[in-house]
Amino acid sequence: MRIIVIGGTGHIGGHLIPMLVRDGAQVVVITRGRGEVPRCDEWSKVRIEQGSYDGGGGEAGANWSAFLKKILRDGDTLIDILGADLMGTYDIAKSRGVGHVIACGSVWMLGTPRRVPYNEISQTPFWGEGYATRWKTIQNVLQRGIAGDGPLFTAILPPNISGPGKIPLDTQGGRDLAVHRSLMEGTTVLLPEGPDVLIGPCDAEDVARPFCLAARQPRRAAGEIFNVGSAYALTAEEFVATYGQIYGVRIPVRRVPWKQFAEEVVPDPGARYHFEAHMCPDITKLRERLGYEPHHTPEQSLWRAVSWMRRYGLLG
Repeated sequence: MRIIVIGGTGHIGGHLIPMLVRDGAQVVVITRGRGEVPRCDEWSKVRIEQGSYDGGGGEAGANWSAFLKKILRDGDTLIDILGADLMGTYDIAKSRGVGHVIACGSVWMLGTPRRVPYNEISQTPFWGEGYATRWKTIQNVLQRGIAGDGPLFTAILPPNISGPGKIPLDTQGGRDLAVHRSLMEGTTVLLPEGPDVLIGPCDAEDVARPFCLAARQPRRAAGEIFNVGSAYALTAEEFVATYGQIYGVRIPVRRVPWKQFAEEVVPDPGARYHFEAHMCPDITKLRERLGYEPHHTPEQSLWRAVSWMRRYGLLG
């Protein structure tokens, strides 16, 4: 099996590529060249192709199209983690006889949930233009795949990604080392009044696994959108308490009115969304159809991320 991965040196790809190699796949990674290629036995067996995935029109778009056409072959599986121009990439894959395209999305594309855990059907439109546009594209490509107008198609929707390789979500909805250092010191965390939101960090290793499962079982994955996530989510207060356990300190929590939280504590809408919309996807379909099981709990994924930060001296 030959698998082409667009964006394979990022957080998800860093865990996915070794899985694919161990699974016996011949792997080609397309990268901008910004991410460092890991030095390990699995990566030594990977072919690296450097190309710019800008998805633009004109000469830039034509160059990307020609570049990708040279790499793709009949029967390949194409995993597009970046998704900058999914429709264009799908058209190129069709022209080269690719058998299966697997795309990465986000559970945020499903909008603000009205009930949890939530399945792969959008409950409300997402307010962010980028995710909303990509969601429509995924829907359009999905219908083309089902109709036979191109390769088989599968989409994977991760929640908040944690685990080694990236600074984990902090208590202000970002990935800020300064916030983590304040947590290490036991600084009081401000949370909004009212019922707690559910926060579901999922380890990058667990996020990578469905891509491997889908590549291995194309017919069972075809025409499907799958949520991926942990077995459960944490309340915001449990999320803070977990960091207290990890950093070995007591982190006090003080509740403030939502207006104050939104205007003074976390004014950025994207960061604040972590504290106003539940992130607790239903992974039943992924379990039943592809045999997925998360290997790490939310707490373990945060532990693993902090251990990685310590190992690389990010926390000082």
